[in-house]
Amino acid sequence: MYDFNFHQPATVEAAINCYSESEDPIYLAGGHTLIPSMKQRLRAPTDVIDLSQIPDLQSISAEGDILKIGALARHADVAQSAVVAATTPVLGRLASGIGDRQVRHRGTMGGSVANNDPAADYPAAVLGLNMTVNTSKRSIPADEFFVDMFETALEEGELLMGFSVPRVQSASYQKFANPASRYAMVGVMVAVVDGAVRVAITGAASCVFRATEMEDRLNESFDATALDGVLCDASFNHDIHASAEYRQHLCTVMAQRAVAEINV
Repeated sequence: MYDFNFHQPATVEAAINCYSESEDPIYLAGGHTLIPSMKQRLRAPTDVIDLSQIPDLQSISAEGDILKIGALARHADVAQSAVVAATTPVLGRLASGIGDRQVRHRGTMGGSVANNDPAADYPAAVLGLNMTVNTSKRSIPADEFFVDMFETALEEGELLMGFSVPRVQSASYQKFANPASRYAMVGVMVAVVDGAVRVAITGAASCVFRATEMEDRLNESFDATALDGVLCDASFNHDIHASAEYRQHLCTVMAQRAVAEINV
């Protein structure tokens, strides 16, 4: 490793001030991407600002029909939250399937979404459930947040504060998980929000995306058979674990399983 300054602010304001006063700073959430990157000399910030001591970023609450989740809520917190279970149970089930126990007790929802790893689970939830991403500067609709692999609409120094989740009529998340680390080789969120179907797919391409043809078919007939023969159009990932063609096929299979679960 190398020398850097380590900060643990206790408030959001202190964190933002620390960032603005540092030469080449970076925020630290769970650290699952940042720390390995620093070890490999891929990142060399002058200042690391640990957000784990800011209580305001860790809360989970319901305000009317809106579920509010702080950016520093850990996967285990989301999975075990009674508020999440009562309002948006699909989100708790998704969180419980992330990684292993150690990952779930350290990784955070905000860190995962801000990082935008193409195989992460949460981006499918943010996009599929039509969340609003709240930052230190603004509120960003889900459809405008994800840009490309490891790239989001967040600007330099903009701190992700949390998420607003609207009332979801029904939803299911199905993923084909890598057997070793349980990341999403393909994960599909099917949800009915404000009376309209949304289908978000992660793991299949360089960035989470909405499957609009699937949405159109399901808005006409919400049945798994409505997706027969539908193939998503995207630039699919291909590696030693799955070909592009296999991932394309899995998108349809996982979407049909999600619809079938909702219809049970």
